[in-house]
Amino acid sequence: MSGGEVAGILVAVFWAILVSFLAVALARLAQTLRATTKLVADVTDQAVPLLADASSAVRSAQTQIDRVDAIASDVQEVTSNASALSTTVASTFGGPLVKVAAFGYGVRRALGGRKEDVPAGAARQPRRTVIVGRTIPAARRTKRKKD
Repeated sequence: MSGGEVAGILVAVFWAILVSFLAVALARLAQTLRATTKLVADVTDQAVPLLADASSAVRSAQTQIDRVDAIASDVQEVTSNASALSTTVASTFGGPLVKVAAFGYGVRRALGGRKEDVPAGAARQPRRTVIVGRTIPAARRTKRKKD
């Protein structure tokens, strides 16, 4: 055998190894593509019902939001009506009630001072001060003068 024939045999063996390697790689690639196709089909089969459930949940949530919006607008209307009613009652009865209360207080003060025949300032009890839940007598509140 000559050198050219040996080189031809080596090239043929190299090409045979290369072709077999490529055939194995292509077979594995085809297997991977089949598995991927099956996985995509399974995901599609499972995703369609999930999307339908999600769509119905969104529709239900939108219905509930519409109801809450209607309730909120009704509450706002009731609140504004109550505010207007409160303002009307305060303006109608507030002034006269304050005047009646002031008149009653003045009458009590006038009658209370005459009954005892004592000046209004002398009949008072010593004033007490409340500090954090304690009552301190008036004598302890005033400053003591040192002799």
